Amino acid sequence: MINKKFKLEEVKKFLKKKGFVVLKKNNSKIFHKDIKSFYLTTLASLGIILFFFSLPAYVNFQKNTLLSSTEIENRSKSNLEKVLKGQPLNIDKEKDEVLNLKNLFEDVFKFDELPTDTVRLNASTIEQLFKDTGYSLKEVRKSKIVKPIALSLLPEEMKMIESSSKKKNLFIKIILPLIIEENNRIKLDRRKLFSILNKNKNSKKEKRWLDLKFKHYGVVNKDLSTLKIRMDIIPVSLAIAQAAKETGWGTSRFALEGNALFGQWTWSGEGIKPAGADNDTTHKVMKFKILKSSVRAYQRNLNTHSSYKQFRLARAELRDNKMKLDSLILSNYLDKYAETGEEYVKILKQIIKQNNLTELDDVKLLPSSTKLKSLI
Repeated sequence: MINKKFKLEEVKKFLKKKGFVVLKKNNSKIFHKDIKSFYLTTLASLGIILFFFSLPAYVNFQKNTLLSSTEIENRSKSNLEKVLKGQPLNIDKEKDEVLNLKNLFEDVFKFDELPTDTVRLNASTIEQLFKDTGYSLKEVRKSKIVKPIALSLLPEEMKMIESSSKKKNLFIKIILPLIIEENNRIKLDRRKLFSILNKNKNSKKEKRWLDLKFKHYGVVNKDLSTLKIRMDIIPVSLAIAQAAKETGWGTSRFALEGNALFGQWTWSGEGIKPAGADNDTTHKVMKFKILKSSVRAYQRNLNTHSSYKQFRLARAELRDNKMKLDSLILSNYLDKYAETGEEYVKILKQIIKQNNLTELDDVKLLPSSTKLKSLI
């Protein structure tokens, strides 16, 4: 072997003769650029391949997401269809069932404890009062306005009025302002509740108000969604129909002796024992000092008791779908109100239809500041 150092130019000439391509210095930069370009192209290609490879999975995920939304919508439609058909609902939106009766009716009991100079007017005096103030159901149905004449007691002559239409007319005129007034109170509370829910921070006064409403509506866990479902009105036509059924249009002993318009039972406290009841019967019918207390207790009962949970859920479904609170629909969920069950529901619907009570659902109460007589 010959150890000889070749000059660079001689090496290049030797390589060229052998067929090799020798790059110049500036071509080296081009070579590096080509490598970089190849590297970037490869990465881009891999990205495109991965994109198309994962596309089916992504589309499938989106499809499943859309199906979930559709399922939710279908479920909502299904619930509404069940409500319209009066079928049971299998949804659970309320969290509390344990009720403290003392807390529930705290305001009712206090209301009853207020000193009142109650005067039981006879039927003819009441009719004259209604005539003097221009209070007639025909005018109310037409104007959709009722005057705030609040009577504390039913007239004893109710059971002696022979004319069925006259008796019904008088009974409705007595309790209509009371029912609307209580509904208005709930509406105001409901409006305040929504105002509180829309705030990021609530005042101490608002928190105290919420705590009080949690007590009155039996929301033990202070769940706001449950309170929203329970704090709602009872359609006027439904309340009148139930009062008519429970009192025989104001002629029952419970109504005349205890101002009990809705036949609510009690196992404690003062009440009226049903005539002919067995000796071992423990329940009584709740009694009140004035009619207004009975109306408030009735609304609180439907809005809290576990037996009427389906009623409240059906009402909430109608609310969610921006629909009217139809008494003929909601009455389907009051089969547990009486031992007769479905027969009771049929009678309620019959009373509502025969007396055109739904015409009174949208009647408004004139402000009490108006110069009208109010007897309490």
